[in-house]
Amino acid sequence: MGDVPALEKTTEDPLTEPLRKVLGGTTAKVMAEHLGLHTVGDLLHHYPRRYAERGELTRLADLPLDEHVTVVAQVADARVHTFNQGRGKRLEVTLTDGSGRLQLVFFGRSVHHHHRELLPGRRGMFAGKVGVFNRRLQLSHPAYELLGADSGADAVDAFAGRLMPIYPACKQIESWKIAKAVATVLDSLRATGWAGLADPLPAALREEYGLMALPEALDKIHQPRTRADVEQARSRLKWDEAFVLQVALARRRLAEGQLPAVPRRPREGGLLDAFDARLPFTLTEGQRAVSREIFDDLATEHPMHRLLQGEVGSGKTLVALRAMLAVVDAGGQAAMLAPTEVLAQQHHRSITEMMGELAEGGMLGGAEQGTKVVLLTGSMGAAARRRALLDLATGEAGIVVGTHALIEDKVQFHDLGLVVVDEQHRFGVEQRDALRSKGKQPPHLLVMTATPIPRTVAMTVFGDLETSVLDQLPAGRSPIASHVVPAREKPHFLTRAWERVREEVAAGHQAYVVCPRIGDDAGDGTGDGEEEPAGPARGSGGDGEGADGDGERRPPLAVLDVAEQLASGPLEGLRVAVLHGRMQPDAKDEVMRRFAAGEVDVLVATTVIEVGVNVPNATVMVIMDADRFGVSQLHQLRGRVGRGSAPGLCLLVSEAPEGSPARARLAAVAATQDGFELSRIDLEQRREGDVLGQAQSGTRSSLRMLTVIDDEEIIVAARARATEIVAADPELERLPELRAALDALLDEEREEYLEKG
Repeated sequence: MGDVPALEKTTEDPLTEPLRKVLGGTTAKVMAEHLGLHTVGDLLHHYPRRYAERGELTRLADLPLDEHVTVVAQVADARVHTFNQGRGKRLEVTLTDGSGRLQLVFFGRSVHHHHRELLPGRRGMFAGKVGVFNRRLQLSHPAYELLGADSGADAVDAFAGRLMPIYPACKQIESWKIAKAVATVLDSLRATGWAGLADPLPAALREEYGLMALPEALDKIHQPRTRADVEQARSRLKWDEAFVLQVALARRRLAEGQLPAVPRRPREGGLLDAFDARLPFTLTEGQRAVSREIFDDLATEHPMHRLLQGEVGSGKTLVALRAMLAVVDAGGQAAMLAPTEVLAQQHHRSITEMMGELAEGGMLGGAEQGTKVVLLTGSMGAAARRRALLDLATGEAGIVVGTHALIEDKVQFHDLGLVVVDEQHRFGVEQRDALRSKGKQPPHLLVMTATPIPRTVAMTVFGDLETSVLDQLPAGRSPIASHVVPAREKPHFLTRAWERVREEVAAGHQAYVVCPRIGDDAGDGTGDGEEEPAGPARGSGGDGEGADGDGERRPPLAVLDVAEQLASGPLEGLRVAVLHGRMQPDAKDEVMRRFAAGEVDVLVATTVIEVGVNVPNATVMVIMDADRFGVSQLHQLRGRVGRGSAPGLCLLVSEAPEGSPARARLAAVAATQDGFELSRIDLEQRREGDVLGQAQSGTRSSLRMLTVIDDEEIIVAARARATEIVAADPELERLPELRAALDALLDEEREEYLEKG
């Protein structure tokens, strides 16, 4: 990205100062170890979670069990009890706030000290972990700070008329201790007039959007006098996050746009034309429009960087294949990288089926203008592997579909022109980068995902890629009806679900049953090398076992157990097979082949079938313990049915109680087929950092204030301004403060992520 210009600064930015210099070693050590805060800037960007007003009492009625809380309440009663024939003493204090009561308990030598302080009528802040004793909520040995006239004039002044910041805290350091540390840091910065502070937002931009200066924003977010102070500070600090990130992405887009690439234009009367001529259907308008965008990119002298997102079944693979054929027409090769062997084999099978004799270039019976399509996976036999490697090195094979095996050093291409990455979120940046480095010049890149991504997330996570969206389903795709099956409240609904499966099979169709776990050993997770299903959960299942009344959670249902129970129970007489990631690759492939050929009626599987498996005759899917999967994952799984002319049915089996968040998630999935709507719901229910952290190579998300769903306006405006500024001054020589903020954001790990993309 070019060398960082030397910055003429007399004073070092105070935000880079280590906390130990300002707060002393002990406090700094606790903050570093337990909150990940190392510098003055880290602490000042550790924003309050909320604010309590003096006189505003945190509702004791709403306290969450087992969480670390801070409450503001009044002492109603305090009594010392003795036990062990008078040898032991226990102080019980009752707090009240009008909405509920909370008990504090202290033991041992400190009892008399606390009894002298915690007099009825005194108010204070109390922090601790909420537990239950004798069916009453209690804090055992909480930390506390009393408020009021006799806690010293300074303390009164600090709280009178002020909002009290409540910080994300932990057992080792309470919220008010963080507030005191922040006050110390702010006092020392004010004493120097904030000398040397770098403000990343250019003055013209601050003026245009009416944003306050950075010192004022940091003052007001930590020590506001009014709610309006908080709102003004928040909008300024959100801009910082959005703008600096968008500048990083804009610089990356600019740098990528200057790399050389070989233009790849399809040949008239070539492979692409021959392929289009043999398609048994016409492309949708959406597929045609997206193809045009891709072909325009491929024809330029700089590498394409495009994200293709489309609903399950919208024809992404077809669009990607047409791009690959255009590259082969232009004398290059195309590689498709898939996250699992099952998916690589599935893609290879569907591409060769779509191409017919065009996929048999140079072979007997192959079409004249055809090419070879080879598969490369880690589990292939040595002879087949040698042949595939030779076909790639000589250019005999124009298209290769593979897993991580494509990335190995041994793999050499004759002339790699296009890399298609399927389900990008399952690949590390390093893997994508390693494959791209196999081209003589940087190849064009097309990233596909079937997980619809809201526009602002795409701008933030994939901000260096141009985006194309396929949102039309091709003609001939059938609707999918989805229903929640509350197995615990209504066991007869589950019985009916298995009857529906039998009915579909009797009508000549097939079914999937999906479980979160493989089974055959205790606590084995999914064991598939797949993602552990997301989402808070309780069990749900056909085995009659479940969470018992006291809320204990049973293990998730397992493929091997469920398959056995179904084959000897409700689905007796049907041909039931299992599929999971721990099976040998050839065994997996054999099961998929038999299922695709109609030799298996019911496939009981883990999420190994989540992406790309295409069996048009499968019409019904039963997802066991559905609440143990994330919203997007359920949507992906559901997309495996209704792929033919018969309508699809998806049954979400769950024991989660009615009214619980888990059931609300399932109801949302059942209520809409719109993946973009579901991805919004999914995102609102997860912490933002989860979404961004994954894309930022696992580093802690840089977004602390900005929420990518709610702050769409800021993100869109920040992206536009960042693009203008970078185009005019790529090295940011005229904006040294912005450059410094960028360097702070792009620590080595993130810099590497953005460099590799």
